[in-house]
Amino acid sequence: MSQYVFGVDIGGTTVKIGLFSTAGELLDKWEITTRTDEGGAYILSDIAASVKAKMSERNITIEDVQGVGMGVPGPVKDDGTVIKCVNLGWGVFNAADELSKLTGLTVKVGNDANMAALGEMWQGGGKGYRNVVCVTLGTGVGGGIILDGKMLAGSNGAGGEIGHITIDPDETDVCNCGKKGCLEQYASATGIVRMANKLLNETDKPSKLREVQYISAKEIFDAAKKGDDLSIDLVEELGRRLGFALASVSCVVDPEIFVIGGGVSRAGEILINTTKKYYQQFAFHACRNTKFELAKLGNDAGMYGGACSILE
Repeated sequence: MSQYVFGVDIGGTTVKIGLFSTAGELLDKWEITTRTDEGGAYILSDIAASVKAKMSERNITIEDVQGVGMGVPGPVKDDGTVIKCVNLGWGVFNAADELSKLTGLTVKVGNDANMAALGEMWQGGGKGYRNVVCVTLGTGVGGGIILDGKMLAGSNGAGGEIGHITIDPDETDVCNCGKKGCLEQYASATGIVRMANKLLNETDKPSKLREVQYISAKEIFDAAKKGDDLSIDLVEELGRRLGFALASVSCVVDPEIFVIGGGVSRAGEILINTTKKYYQQFAFHACRNTKFELAKLGNDAGMYGGACSILE
């Protein structure tokens, strides 16, 4: 009987690896450097070597391990084929087959945001639910959709790209994806700062933000909590944009719960309450009472999701 499973989360700087029991307990976690030189040619061999070293350290045999689940920053097809991970230098190839050859273990690969959503469903903010939409508000806006306990990858591996839903076709600034008016341009950490700089330049409205040299999302939320009117307006605008987008998502997948994570989610209840208020305003009546929770696993969510993908 297999007793262990590995969860792997590949980031642009480090690879996070976790050893889990098949019961879902995180037994050990560590990081290795993501070597992106030479088109990321060494990343999988580095992961394989690290996994094997941990197995040797703990006297774990191949028969003891159910498999390795891995999240990567890019689109992934159901068979483990990665479709260009720009940040890693990867083109199109089957990462699951490759890592399986290197380790001798069963391997499943998914998009990192989808894996994080799976992790939050399994042991985090979405625990106890089978239909979960996870939204990550960081430098960009990521998303992961879990339906009946399974990741929704889509035919091109782009399922859950919530950050690139067009919510303002009249926007003139260009998103990093090349489109204009994406949710990411308003609801990410960089998005709310962009809106703040615009508002400060276009109005004379007094604000504590005018005293800050380098405005951050945290500065904006902190000022809003202290009653700064301009900052409150910015938080309302973020919540309105995000609530509007999630109301559209709910019409398609009708989740039981939205789990909100990423750096911006550290703002806490002010973010959840504002988003939920606008969500309920825009949502179809049958979906209006969808729950909202903050993510709980932080940077470990991807590892948990990787492990869960093998156990499922």
